[in-house]
Amino acid sequence: MAEQVSTNQFKNGMHIELEGGTWRIVEFQHVKPGKGGAFVRTKLKSTDSGSVVDKTFRAGEKFARVRTEVKGVQYLYDSGEDVVFMDEGNYEQITLPRESVADALEFIAPSSSVQLLMIDGRPSGVQLPGSVELAVTETEPGVKGDTVSNVTKPATLETGAVVQVPLFVNPGDRVKVDPRDRRYISRA
Repeated sequence: MAEQVSTNQFKNGMHIELEGGTWRIVEFQHVKPGKGGAFVRTKLKSTDSGSVVDKTFRAGEKFARVRTEVKGVQYLYDSGEDVVFMDEGNYEQITLPRESVADALEFIAPSSSVQLLMIDGRPSGVQLPGSVELAVTETEPGVKGDTVSNVTKPATLETGAVVQVPLFVNPGDRVKVDPRDRRYISRA
């Protein structure tokens, strides 16, 4: 029997089984109104379709927890409809449909290492680190003295992703960005 998890034990990133599918908890909030029973508001993302839904559960409701594991892989190439990774442990090639990793692909440079999420032994998606370092290939050149805070301009990175960067960043600079919310962190 699968391990049961209560709504009181929810954590962001946990996977649960709901309505015959596997769902990842994107975020949750325990709500205890002054009148009536407590409940939990959640935002769930389907690992199969990628759709995001808002669900509300009674406090203490139980679900089957889905065990996940993370495997270190290296990004090899994008063939158009599939993306190919290599397992860093046994050098096997793993192919994922492009649409399942399209968002993450914008921040993965060729030959870089990433974490592959495995659900029930089959590949499900890619987990990016909290920050990645990439080179700026295209942006308006910075002018000496452009150091005003909170003023940004768009910059295209080596992988094709476009993020907002401060005015002093120039083409060729390496920058550190947060791939989860597409945010500039600092120069690398």
